[in-house]
Amino acid sequence: MQILLKRLKKALLFSVLVMSANSMVYAQTAGTGVWPTQKPIRLIAVFPPGGSVDQVARVLAPALQAELKQSVIVENIGGASGVIGTAAMTRSDPDGYTFAVVFDTHGVNPSLKDRLPYDTIKDIAPVNLIGTSPMILVASKNSGITSFKQLADQSKAGKQFSYGSIGIGSLGHLAMARLAKQAGFDWNHIPYRGGGPLMQDVLGGQVQLAVGSEFLAKPHIDSGGVIPLVITTTKRSAELPNVPTISESGFPGFNAPAWWAILAPAKTPPAIVNAMNQAVTKVLKTPAVASKLKSQGIDIVAGNPEALGDFIGKQIAVWGKFVIENNIKETP
Repeated sequence: MQILLKRLKKALLFSVLVMSANSMVYAQTAGTGVWPTQKPIRLIAVFPPGGSVDQVARVLAPALQAELKQSVIVENIGGASGVIGTAAMTRSDPDGYTFAVVFDTHGVNPSLKDRLPYDTIKDIAPVNLIGTSPMILVASKNSGITSFKQLADQSKAGKQFSYGSIGIGSLGHLAMARLAKQAGFDWNHIPYRGGGPLMQDVLGGQVQLAVGSEFLAKPHIDSGGVIPLVITTTKRSAELPNVPTISESGFPGFNAPAWWAILAPAKTPPAIVNAMNQAVTKVLKTPAVASKLKSQGIDIVAGNPEALGDFIGKQIAVWGKFVIENNIKETP
């Protein structure tokens, strides 16, 4: 009996030591941001396939998979200017296995939409500001417009034009609304559910003008499918050096860059948030990823979580003010 009790004590002690060791290992892996299991990591692209958010996510996913040694799956959950996909991310378990790639609409939605299904600040952890890019106003080949000067002259003469963007309150929409207000143009805005459908219609001539990120528009510019007119940043794009800026075309100081970022649910462990930030930063600096993004006009930032939080706060302040002052609302 005593021998049995001794054996049981030894077994119990061994079990305690194993559990303690496992706890220490888990704490160490959590402390360094290493994911404890091989469960796939979801990267939610908050716009439909074909747009810049989808493309950025699919450029990053295989590189992150190699870096993290974890399966990384891109899942498109589009709609409502990125709200539906972002909401899906916030509702996910904050265990480090769900992230979202968002677009510049993320900083506008709090002012544009009456009831978001999440709090943009409290329910979300910023992870990494991937980069920024000029947006480009392009013309359909069927529109007859070949330059911004021609477009401006005809608009000032009273001719009405229609332009498409990826949605009401998207940065493209707000940039063109600001331009039209400053210049007195009578332009009609046509919202789309994403960059893919938008570019299909401008290529087909169903809409005269379209505004989108350089990432979205450049392939169609290169192929001759659309005509680039002007870009929205104060400096010309290195990839499209012959396309003038709005700032140098009669509207000094005009600046409205597109941007992309990675977010996580608010209660995701800080160690995992930091680990993902470091992994994204590392892959953004690899030649393969950097060249793909830069060739499409994205200036890589690779900002840390704190910098991204500050950046989003400023975007909400600047564009939120414009939305409120100009009574921009979603259509029912």
